[in-house]
Amino acid sequence: MQHNYWIYLFIMFAVTYLVRVLPLVVFKKKITNRFVRSFLTYIPYAVLAAMTFPAVFFAVDCIPAAAAGVVAGVIVALAGGSLFTVAISASAVVYVLLLIL
Repeated sequence: MQHNYWIYLFIMFAVTYLVRVLPLVVFKKKITNRFVRSFLTYIPYAVLAAMTFPAVFFAVDCIPAAAAGVVAGVIVALAGGSLFTVAISASAVVYVLLLIL
């Protein structure tokens, strides 16, 4: 069975293009509804979290170490740490636990 990769590429291009252009075409006026504006504001964060969170647990072979890294990252984030501080602290906790375990 021979695959035509150009067709796959075109379909992926079309879907990606429609997702990006359709809101510009549909919503011509500024959105004034507070609920819709706040909903649209948090969509990128929710999608990023949904894509990243499962991958965190499969990045290392030891799931307890990964879970401890997540907990450490959440604690540092809630304490007001920057993204760099959260990433370094979570990585350090996972690294130390992998050395111990």
